[in-house]
Amino acid sequence: MPTARLLMCRPEHFAVSYTINPWMDPQSWARDTRAHAAAAAEWADLHRKLIEHGAAIELVPTAAGLPDLVFTANAAVVLDRQVLLARFRHPERQREEPHFEAAFHALQARGLIDAVRKLPEGVVLEGAGDCVFDATRKLFWLGYGQRSDASARRAVAGMFGQEVVALALADPRFYHMDTALSPLPGGEVMYLPYAFTTAGREEIRDRVAPEQRIAIGIEDACRLAANTVCLGNTLVMSDCSARLRAELEERGYRVVTTPLPAFLRSGGSAFCLTLRLDRQSAPMPATVDEAAVA
Repeated sequence: MPTARLLMCRPEHFAVSYTINPWMDPQSWARDTRAHAAAAAEWADLHRKLIEHGAAIELVPTAAGLPDLVFTANAAVVLDRQVLLARFRHPERQREEPHFEAAFHALQARGLIDAVRKLPEGVVLEGAGDCVFDATRKLFWLGYGQRSDASARRAVAGMFGQEVVALALADPRFYHMDTALSPLPGGEVMYLPYAFTTAGREEIRDRVAPEQRIAIGIEDACRLAANTVCLGNTLVMSDCSARLRAELEERGYRVVTTPLPAFLRSGGSAFCLTLRLDRQSAPMPATVDEAAVA
């Protein structure tokens, strides 16, 4: 059994060709003749390391003119084999919507997911980028104010039957929830406190015990260290400080870094480049053999 089934998209057409967040500088990208080759090599390294640590990878077909299609985390919210398709804030990314919809219907035809649904008309939610599932607390952390709407919480709660905690995002550099908060498999929440409003920080403190809060500083935040792919107790990320690595390792995690500077130029990192397809709201029941062994 794979540790996770992830959706990715090769960066064949990836580029920084417009500006929709503070990380993006199309002029700098255009001047860098090695930028695209660097992105391709970095993506390949991430893809390889995910497979080495047990992930199974499904691929979205590439498409010319859709440079951010590579950020598959934004495609949808997926839980219990149910898919809630994203709706994007900016016109530049709205063109991705029919392409992702077709990809999910293809996955459904292969039996990898059960249902594909759309958000109510006019509601914006940029997929798992702004709607991160916390398996320990059985809830979604939903970010709003930069890209997604607070009103999306009702659609998410209604479709998945899970509690949804909506937090306003306060810093345009951390424009999606997944750039600022990551629930870890052991129950900890790794997050950048000042990416959230005072009310948001209080909400996190109310729901996460002090010993389970891992507050990161701006140095690690700007490396997008919170944008982490969790494969069991292995955490795959672009980079982190020695201090954060030591804290995570003390808690029993294996930290695997795979530099992704080309994608940071677009405001994305490891989690952004993947979408978990097999996440369950409850642990899978043991098989007969597993139960017998237990």
